Amino acid sequence: MASAGGSLSRRDAALRVLLTLAWGLTWPVMKLGVEALPPLFFRALSIGGGFVILAIYARLTSVRLAVAREDWPDVARLAIPNIILWQIAAIQALTMLPAGRSAMLGYTMPLWAALIGAFWFGEHPPPRHWAGVAVALLATGLLLSSEMTALAGHPAGMLLMLFAAACWGYGSHQARRRATHLHALTAIVWMFAIAFSVLLAASAVFELGRWHLPAGNQWYVIAYSMAISTALCHVIWLRLARRLPPAASGLSMMMIPVVGVFSSVLMLGERPRWQDYVALALIVISLATVLLPSGRPSAPVADEEPFHAEP
Repeated sequence: MASAGGSLSRRDAALRVLLTLAWGLTWPVMKLGVEALPPLFFRALSIGGGFVILAIYARLTSVRLAVAREDWPDVARLAIPNIILWQIAAIQALTMLPAGRSAMLGYTMPLWAALIGAFWFGEHPPPRHWAGVAVALLATGLLLSSEMTALAGHPAGMLLMLFAAACWGYGSHQARRRATHLHALTAIVWMFAIAFSVLLAASAVFELGRWHLPAGNQWYVIAYSMAISTALCHVIWLRLARRLPPAASGLSMMMIPVVGVFSSVLMLGERPRWQDYVALALIVISLATVLLPSGRPSAPVADEEPFHAEP
């Protein structure tokens, strides 16, 4: 456990770094995936493999996977915004945008969650959250203007990525309100199962003529997406969610788009424009206003790990 003073054990600190790096690297890996395979088919394979791995892990750790009949509608409602809409919109956006820019836009989710909480669920975010929303909107406007003025710009890709982030933000509110007595791993496993079925069906309708098995190094991309970003990272997150101080969790999330941008430079040879670097700094600042604690005592930790799903 983290110490009372908020310090981390070496193991938890190492796991936090591993989680941040792994989910940051997911963005250039996904870009490689959509260049090699039809996008919906690629995500269906990734989520299907992750589902199998997580289901085996749940069995090995004695986590009950049984879901009562009355809980299935809530699991499905959680899967739609958090997994299905997020995956479809984000992967289509990645076919149009650089991976680094996609990572930045995807991690505006906490700002969308703050807006949705205020206007949809009647919550009252503190003033610093509104300041963070304003800074994030400034960053988004900067990136959007860059896409619209570039000769090969894709403003539609930006809008799709922002829609994905908003779906995830809405889903984060639903996660607190639906099937809250389920173990987080149980909810994630069955949400992945539902998402796999929907994505595979959608791919069969729109991409069937382009289906093919991965070849050569493409298998590494599929393996990483299944085993690391979909399965291992969720296992690590569920361990850390209850052990990390709030500031550590917030800092981890803030650093993921940074890793996404610079790993895309190294792995894909992307060359961010000055707008990307300015927007990245603004988004990290805006996330800090929402994710880092205000200094007031934090709420007691719940008995179950909170639901969380990433790309």
